[in-house]
Amino acid sequence: MRVFKLLSALIDYPSDELLGELRRAVAEAGVARVLVDELDPGQIFSVEERQVIAHFVEKLLAEASTAAQARYVQTFDLTAEHSLHLTHHIFGEEKTRGPALIDLTEYLKGYGFAHDEKELPDYLPLLLEFVSELREDEARVFLGDAGKVLKVIADNLEKSGSDYAPLIRIIDNHGSLVKLAA
Repeated sequence: MRVFKLLSALIDYPSDELLGELRRAVAEAGVARVLVDELDPGQIFSVEERQVIAHFVEKLLAEASTAAQARYVQTFDLTAEHSLHLTHHIFGEEKTRGPALIDLTEYLKGYGFAHDEKELPDYLPLLLEFVSELREDEARVFLGDAGKVLKVIADNLEKSGSDYAPLIRIIDNHGSLVKLAA
């Protein structure tokens, strides 16, 4: 489930620290593909999904950090349709969003998952960190519950031609497998 932790990092703001850690991890593994494969020993992700993730890592590390950071801000911070705060896509800025955020915080605490209080609990990179600590079946159910929102975000990113779209689609696909099994 460590690939979910990597996906969390890849769709989070590409700080210099994060990029440095990613460069070190890729250097230790030799190439990005080996790193991704090592993070998925149970092969939860398909060969194609691991290739997409590795390609994204390579592309991210090939660009200047300021360019990666500017692309991230343009993609997620300046375009509401791409927001990584999942409840934003359901409630917008309505008052009903607050209770949903409280419920989600309590749900995460129920699993013993503590997060930085500076970040809202519906932030997708944070939720992927949570998912990385779950069993595979639990992760699929959790992602399945977020499926409609993940699909909307992936669709919006695809419409804009964003490099992030395939990553969100992979995350959505892992929740969609629950729906297919039902």
